[in-house]
Parts: sequence; C-alpha cells; structure tokens
Amino acid sequence: MIFLQFLLPQHFLSKLMFRFARINIRWIKNNFTRWFVKKYQVNLSEAEIENIEDYSNFNDFFTRALKSNLRPISQSKIISPVDGVVSQAGKIQESQIFQAKGRQYSVSELIADKVLQEFENGSFASIYLSPKDYHRIHMPCDGSLRSMKYIPGKLFSVNQKTVNNIDRVFARNERLVCLFDTDFGEMVFVLVGAIFVGSMETSWEGQISPPYTKLVKKYDYKSRQIKLYKGDELGRFNMGSTVIFILPNGSPELRLEVGQALKIGQSLID
Repeated sequence: MIFLQFLLPQHFLSKLMFRFARINIRWIKNNFTRWFVKKYQVNLSEAEIENIEDYSNFNDFFTRALKSNLRPISQSKIISPVDGVVSQAGKIQESQIFQAKGRQYSVSELIADKVLQEFENGSFASIYLSPKDYHRIHMPCDGSLRSMKYIPGKLFSVNQKTVNNIDRVFARNERLVCLFDTDFGEMVFVLVGAIFVGSMETSWEGQISPPYTKLVKKYDYKSRQIKLYKGDELGRFNMGSTVIFILPNGSPELRLEVGQALKIGQSLID
C-alpha cells in the first residue's frame, strides 16, 4: 500500500471523494454512512444529530457538530485543538521536527519559509484524526491571526504506517499554514491534507481547497484584526487528516506521549 500511493492519481481520487461526499441522493448517502459508522465504530451518541438520515449528505455527517458542553474547555493555557491521537510531540532541535524513527523534516520545509529563531528549542505536536473522530478543529489557545498560506503538494495518507515509511510526508503533502500571535509569541498551526481529504476550510475564509493549485497562495490578515479564543472553531477537515502546531521557545511545555488519545478542550500542559 505504501508503494501504491506513489502510483495513485491522488488529486483525482480526492476530487471524486469531494463530489461523492456531497451526493444528496438519500439511499446512497444513508447506506454509505451506515457502512462508515459500522466500519469505523463512530460514536453517534456524541453527535448533535444522532440519526444519520437527518444529514443532507455524507460530508454533512462527517463534519457533524457535537452536543453542547460535551467537550469542556480546560482553564489551562493550552488545550487540545482536536479529538485525535498524538503522532509525535517534543522539542524542535536544529530546526528539525521528529516524524518517526529515523525520519524527520525541517520547520522551513513545513511552512515553506525561513524559520524564525524563536522556534529553535520550541515545542511541536502532531495529532492524527482518524475517520471515526470529530473533524472540526479548535484553537489551542487565544491568538490573533496574522497570515495564512496554502501550500500545494502531494496527498499521501497520513496514517501511522505511511508516516513511518515515507520521508517528510507532512512537508510534502498539501497543507494550510496559519500564523497566530499569542501570549507566548508566534504560533504556527498547520492543517495537513491527505488522500481523500476532499476539502480543507477555515472559519474566517471558508473553503480553501479544492480547487487544487500548483502555486502557493498567501493571505494577509494584519489589517482585519481576526481574534480567536481558546476553544473557538478554527477550521474543518472534510475527511480525516493531521494537525501540527509549533510553539516558540519559552512557551509552556507540552506534556504529551506518542499514542495518547486526546479530546478537544483537555489540557496539554498539566
């Protein structure tokens, strides 16, 4: 399956998934959603809408809201931005981020820009969202949005087997890089695309992809004063993927272990 990913028409298949996920024909979307719930053991009791027939299409189900107050927001300064599993976490050393045993990639590759000195010895966390997870993304701390960058790339899977076997997968895949000013300094928050991730969107700009482009797209928000508070919705994956966020040196130390399951709102530093 690893080798096959190099041969697959990744963007074409993702475009098909984008269209399929928005089919409103009831018997198609209901049967597929039932299969998906059973296959991935989705906990529908957490969803604001529990009856799958009440969703307009599969994407509507996939980006479902949770019941109110189900994910209490910790008073901690930094919280989990997603429901998911820690893929890796640790310190940035010599501008390198650890991906898996024997594999790492540079911060500059990930963000397609030069690395700010304050990120040296800073902290990072990579969190994987599996198909069964809630797929809305929330702010891990208070922050003011400075800029965003869409970086085109491959669409390799980001499951653990692929991450363990393909070099620099997060720095090669399509991704959305958001830069925030926080109480700790600048924070980089990255949404990583993957095969069958038909779309990425943010709460302030809406859908970013598709269309898939071959050029980097830059967005400047310095004059718009976009402020997001801890727990606010930041964006959505319209199919599952990974988020990576980077905190500067001197920020609170993240207390995370590889394989640790996380829920939105829980403290990452206690």
